[in-house]
Amino acid sequence: MVSPGPLATARAPGSALDAGVLARAGSLYRDLHAHPELSGREERTAARFAAALREAGCAVTTGIGGHGVVGVLANGVGPAVMLRAELDALPVAERTGLPYASTAGALDGEGRRVPVMHACGHDLHLAAAVGAAAHLDRVRDRWRGTLLVLGQPAEETLTGAAALIEDGLYERFGRPDLLLAQHAAPLPAGMVAHGSGPMTAGCVTLEVTLTGRGGHAATPHLCVDPVVLAATVVVQLQTIVARQVGPAEQVTLTVGSLRAGHHPGVIPEEATLGVTIRALSDRALDDVRDRVVRTVRGCCEAAGSPVEPVLRVVSRTPAYRGDPEVAARLRAAHERTFGADRVAWWPSSLAAEDFPLLADGIPSGYWMLGVVGPRQWRAAPGGSAAEKLAALPANHSPSFAPYAGLALPAGVEALASGALTALAPE
Repeated sequence: MVSPGPLATARAPGSALDAGVLARAGSLYRDLHAHPELSGREERTAARFAAALREAGCAVTTGIGGHGVVGVLANGVGPAVMLRAELDALPVAERTGLPYASTAGALDGEGRRVPVMHACGHDLHLAAAVGAAAHLDRVRDRWRGTLLVLGQPAEETLTGAAALIEDGLYERFGRPDLLLAQHAAPLPAGMVAHGSGPMTAGCVTLEVTLTGRGGHAATPHLCVDPVVLAATVVVQLQTIVARQVGPAEQVTLTVGSLRAGHHPGVIPEEATLGVTIRALSDRALDDVRDRVVRTVRGCCEAAGSPVEPVLRVVSRTPAYRGDPEVAARLRAAHERTFGADRVAWWPSSLAAEDFPLLADGIPSGYWMLGVVGPRQWRAAPGGSAAEKLAALPANHSPSFAPYAGLALPAGVEALASGALTALAPE
């Protein structure tokens, strides 16, 4: 489990970095946080990221797989290392009270006006990646090879990595010798955490369309009500993990959206569910998906639905398991950089992302980056790290507010030292 350790003995993150590099990274972070954009619509974010990469010395290409950005920092003959960061934000209303808090809104895929917030740390990831590139540009005498910095669109919908690959990311820029990414987590800022097993879960997202027979609310007996059918499906789906999956399996099934109807006096024709399944193995993921299909079809048949349900796979990504040798080198590099007290272990998580699609067949590493300020960590209830983690605002919370003064320098150093394990191996 996570063990923060005695943080006071470790040096402050960022102490080896140029003040100008950190200042520019901090300015970019605050700007991106104040102006978030939804998945697939990251036009401004991509432009700001591209401009910052150019300022850091990179040659930049934009418009890859949507709004994807690649910066290239070439420094002689040697290996290629790619740093991945994400461009997109979430439909969440920010409640952090930060002076640069988002007040943005946008139309979602259904045409509804929704609030938008960087509630998962992607803005921090972008700023740290730019800072790492700027730092490595300043210390070119210490390494040889090529640094690639990737700004990935649409990570939150788990569709961006596939779009980049389909648009020829690796054909155009080459397959890197090492692919790295980090993710903000509610650990003490200035820390990183590495895993020894699966770091992220496999995930399947389904769109389930249920068809009924619409009509007047006064004559429900002449209709097949898809709202009632949807409610039945939601309840029955909850029994899959509770009663059909072995207790040793780590699996979750969530119905995250239910849409039906436009008027209380009209029984609609359709209802649509958004379903997410997460598991640490492809076998468990496929098994639960098949059970979802059978459950939905059985509920529709029992309700007398006039049309077979439609289950569409919106996205799929496998679990991420890093290369043990790469993970060991990265952990050792981070212990040299931060001190052993600031490098923790991270347990397997059912959080999911599409980094594994980019990492398929490529040596890769992935770690968690602490973002909680010292005062907030001390004030959080609980005597253990696990208890504090449970009490602190987590990713996707409207109160998620990284303590950038410590988290951003640590993120820059973590990426830069990680890249140097390949670009300047000892």
